[in-house]
Amino acid sequence: MLKENPIRILIADDHPILRKGLRSLIEREADMAVVSEANNGREAVELFRQHQPNITLMDLRMPQMEGVEAITRIRKQFLSARIIVLTTYDGDEDIYRGLRAGAKAYLLKDAPPEELLETIRSVHTGQTYIPANIAVKLAERINNCEPSPRELEVLHLMVQGKPNKDIALALFITEGTVKAHINNLLKKLGVSDRTQAVTTALKRGIVHLD
Repeated sequence: MLKENPIRILIADDHPILRKGLRSLIEREADMAVVSEANNGREAVELFRQHQPNITLMDLRMPQMEGVEAITRIRKQFLSARIIVLTTYDGDEDIYRGLRAGAKAYLLKDAPPEELLETIRSVHTGQTYIPANIAVKLAERINNCEPSPRELEVLHLMVQGKPNKDIALALFITEGTVKAHINNLLKKLGVSDRTQAVTTALKRGIVHLD
């Protein structure tokens, strides 16, 4: 069926079944059409340049290039790009990074189909959309102290299970400095030990398992 001036949509997600489901949902709408599909972040950037869609549905975790970097690169070249994050990740840091990169909306993949379609239409008209549950987590993130770049390096190695000695060797710092960074991380994350720090950091999306 030929559609007149539809909302042109790019889907970026590394799961073929999900892309197929989204395409099926969108193509049933008289005012929408899928112009292309990307299975990784790098491809999403390339296909955006080719098609310059009205709306892009962007997953956060993809091979070759993650969603936040893809959003950043697209928005750097196309400031008016209207991108909706569509992901399973609801950690406050994930939300913060996605919106800071320039996404106009943030939806979870378990959102009702009607909510997704309405969000596409709203963002297409220039509006932003942040569901109430996402807004609460975003507010929490804004009020939290952000780990420094060095503290994040320490945290990444903690997630890998590295002891203080190995962290010190990897970062060319003393074990005393490592302990100081860990103590700062515990305070900023509001936890009492390194196990809780790792669990909290993963849950919030501050770091991710490789």
